[in-house]
Amino acid sequence: MKKNFLRVLSVVLCFAMLSTCLVFPVSAEEATAPGTTPTRISVAVNGDPSTQKGITWYTNENTSSVVEIVDELGAPVNAQITYEDVFEWEGKFVHKALVSGLEAGKTYYYDVGDEIVRSAAGTFTTDNDDDKFSFVAIADIQAGNQENFMKGAKVAQAAFETAPTAEFMVNLGDFTDDSTNEEWDYYDTAMKAINLSTTIVPVAGNHDGLGVEHWFNNMFNLDTSESVQIKDGVNYSFDYGNAHFAVLNTNDILSISIAQLNWLENDLNSTDKDWKIVFLHKSPYSLGKDAKWPDALYLQKSLTRVLDKCNVDLVMSGHDHQYLRTKALKNNKVNEDGTVYVLSGTAGTKRYEIREFLANNFMKTEWINALTIQKGGYGNYWDGQDWDQVNQAYIGGIFNTISIDGGTLTFDSYVLSDIPTDENGKEIEGAEQIITRHDTFTLEKKTGENKITFTGDNTTSEAEYNALVVPSFLGLAAYAFMEWLPKFLIMVPALLKSVIVDDVF
Repeated sequence: MKKNFLRVLSVVLCFAMLSTCLVFPVSAEEATAPGTTPTRISVAVNGDPSTQKGITWYTNENTSSVVEIVDELGAPVNAQITYEDVFEWEGKFVHKALVSGLEAGKTYYYDVGDEIVRSAAGTFTTDNDDDKFSFVAIADIQAGNQENFMKGAKVAQAAFETAPTAEFMVNLGDFTDDSTNEEWDYYDTAMKAINLSTTIVPVAGNHDGLGVEHWFNNMFNLDTSESVQIKDGVNYSFDYGNAHFAVLNTNDILSISIAQLNWLENDLNSTDKDWKIVFLHKSPYSLGKDAKWPDALYLQKSLTRVLDKCNVDLVMSGHDHQYLRTKALKNNKVNEDGTVYVLSGTAGTKRYEIREFLANNFMKTEWINALTIQKGGYGNYWDGQDWDQVNQAYIGGIFNTISIDGGTLTFDSYVLSDIPTDENGKEIEGAEQIITRHDTFTLEKKTGENKITFTGDNTTSEAEYNALVVPSFLGLAAYAFMEWLPKFLIMVPALLKSVIVDDVF
């Protein structure tokens, strides 16, 4: 009894110390800790957010899995914890636990480890099932060294400082650059305190899935029961408050498979929640570096048909490292009853400037409502005519805050300015970083109007998926040769001019 009391007390005290500072330096020795020390700890949305969470952690040695949970008073919680078998992955050992039977609208504290070695304390909050909540979203930290991961973590910290009541964090993909053990340890070092203090909604980026199979699914404990495949990412969905969220995997046959589109349509038709919101990595609409290739552009044709049919309100993506918000679109035309697409900007240090040769080719400027880009020593905000409206405050990492209150959705996007540098390019010691809101919008709708029109089984068997692989590939190939290539060839002279004159490809 005394041992359990001291353990519970230590959890609460550790969290109290943790909450005083979200981001703190963690030694490389801790990030690559020998033995059974837990690392890479995350709590992910998994099933019903009001009653369950999926927890993942890693150790360098094979050991047992133990999760302990207490409530806000430090009393042990009688939750049901289901452990998966520990398995080896890339020289480390993966632990996963599904915690269920939780109470809605409660804050819990937890630690993980084995019977002897325990982690620092963490916390998460369950959905209270009402129609008022908020969350934050970042994308594309995609760093390759510890310094740049720490810069990305500061952007995430700024998001929670700006929206302190946010109940979860969406990461729209490209957690690392090459998805190696070293980079995931850098990520863990930088993001440890943030990941211990919230629930994450992870989205598979191309740097998390393509060519690095199974990394994404092994990093997070997600509900894969309806995912059409889990090799290069996971598609899943969940309800939160009065909103339904669908998370896509745009690594699926380089873009999105027919099987996943079928799943998405059924999924969106299986809810009567007021808001329908979709998260994905690759963006259908962009003026960035990757917006000239057919894998992302194919989404303008294949994915948007489903989103239009199912009356999706908001789509958030990453991949092209700039911020862009469209007007409401339907059938690739401006329509006030359509969907707003937000390319969320990057929380990292790799930023893409405008590819002007894309304008009015694959991306019509009349679709754009807001556009902010940072590159090198300048920041620009498109005013509808001039690409180069300079604003130094727009040079930095971007984060987004989203709040829902009944039939009102409020979206704000912010830049955390880079630390100013001297004439030698060194950061000025003691210089402050400034948070600037560079875009805001509100969506309004009548509640209670969505109806459930699909109630069947929405799982995809391996045989069904495999039967659609060739048609999926042929659909992408047909688009590439018949629709993308002609437009690309017309664009080539402007593209060459951009390369030769501006050194921008």
